Amino acid sequence: MGGVNPYITKVDAPKPSEPFTVTFVTEESGERTEFLVMPSEIPYGRSGLGGSLMDIAEGAGIEIEHACGGVCACATCHVYVTAGGDSCQPANMDEEDMLDTARAVTTESRLSCQCVPDGRTNLTVVIPAWNKNLVKEGH
Repeated sequence: MGGVNPYITKVDAPKPSEPFTVTFVTEESGERTEFLVMPSEIPYGRSGLGGSLMDIAEGAGIEIEHACGGVCACATCHVYVTAGGDSCQPANMDEEDMLDTARAVTTESRLSCQCVPDGRTNLTVVIPAWNKNLVKEGH
């Protein structure tokens, strides 16, 4: 994983036991990417909690901005879970505090680094058009 934030409560989320699908929708282009999550392959990447939407996005080759490295210390990985959100553990107080700093928060808002689906149902996740860090380092 990308690291641990010692100042937040550890998220206790059940891991999936069966495969399920996450559909990522890029709001800016409307592009849809379906990804079959295989529980035995979690974690997929190094950012966010293992099995989180950010981790799954890495496995799917989808870039979700995460300035803090996926440790719930910013809100740049804010996404909308528009379907299947009931299969994710509720946001804890630390995630809610970070969401208070995010743009355009709705009842479907989650930090992708903290939102861990349990696999009971398929999900649709919308990545907002403004969820891009426009300042990138050059090579």
